[in-house]
Amino acid sequence: MRKLIVQQWVTVDNIAAEEDGGLSFVSGEPFDDGITDDPFRNSLMGFIDSVDTMILGANTYAQSKDYWPYAEEQGLYGEKLNNLTKFVVSSKLDDAPWGDFPAAAVTRDPVATIGELKEQSGKDIWLWGSLRLMQSLLETGVVDEIRMLVCPTSRGKGTRVFEDRQDLRLVEATAFDNGVALLRYEIKK
Repeated sequence: MRKLIVQQWVTVDNIAAEEDGGLSFVSGEPFDDGITDDPFRNSLMGFIDSVDTMILGANTYAQSKDYWPYAEEQGLYGEKLNNLTKFVVSSKLDDAPWGDFPAAAVTRDPVATIGELKEQSGKDIWLWGSLRLMQSLLETGVVDEIRMLVCPTSRGKGTRVFEDRQDLRLVEATAFDNGVALLRYEIKK
């Protein structure tokens, strides 16, 4: 059975979006320079190779649709991201174009859609960003794993990944030379 995996960039104080909704604490480098021996990049590429479907909330879709389909500087990572099958959760959108790549399907019932996707064959499913959607999906029990890319900074205020109690089981903890730590947790059910 496929898993629904959330990946969030966070600060050490559990902030996933600044007060203005921004992510200035994320320090990602483009992937076009051909570096193949970087453990951090290899980890991100390994993750994107492990999924074939992406779920986005309407706000994350709106913030992403004008950048990612045209982000040639993101190299192979961007190419892989753009070619994933995408679903946008929205009660208002009727269609969700993604540049010259296949458009995202729009769903109004993410729990049912994710349930159907989990039953199909394929790679895992990636919930990208979309904090409010992530928090509602955590409540319904459809999230299987959370990958937090913890940046070496704090913000004090902003939107936290977890607004309430969650019981987690550590699967992996990896530190990278750029100061980012990958923490992977399974959701205890």
